[in-house]
Amino acid sequence: MRLDVNTIVFPLPTDELLNVVERSLRVSFPKTYRFFIKENNGVVPVTNVFSFNHHEYIIEKFLCILNDIESDPINGWYDIEVIITQIGDRLTDNEDLVGMNVVPIAALFSGDLICLDFRETEEPTIVIWFHEESEEFSPMTQKVASNISEFFETLKE
Repeated sequence: MRLDVNTIVFPLPTDELLNVVERSLRVSFPKTYRFFIKENNGVVPVTNVFSFNHHEYIIEKFLCILNDIESDPINGWYDIEVIITQIGDRLTDNEDLVGMNVVPIAALFSGDLICLDFRETEEPTIVIWFHEESEEFSPMTQKVASNISEFFETLKE
């Protein structure tokens, strides 16, 4: 999947690194997302606006997957696993879960996140996670697309 993007400044993840992250989170990223992040790790998209529920949302940045977070302390804050470490209990409604079932992939202008939601099926839906309304083991999400390809198709400048 190719979106109009600004210059890429993050190292691109390998299949091996993606496999490590998937094992850590205990999810399998959709093929379309794997292809996307391998070419667009942490990008700021030009096609960054989508409409949902009579509101327009702006994607500030797609999150990244970094091999060595310590070597890049500024960009490391945008690493998917770092974000999960910071807010993980607010991303899931299952306190016994090992791994993750809601995985952030993009930061919105308002501080909310776009996430892959694996709670219903192995093929994740795309949801907005609302940071102000989410509490520990009580995430507030709204489905915006049935899959990642459908979500990418809704993006515009």
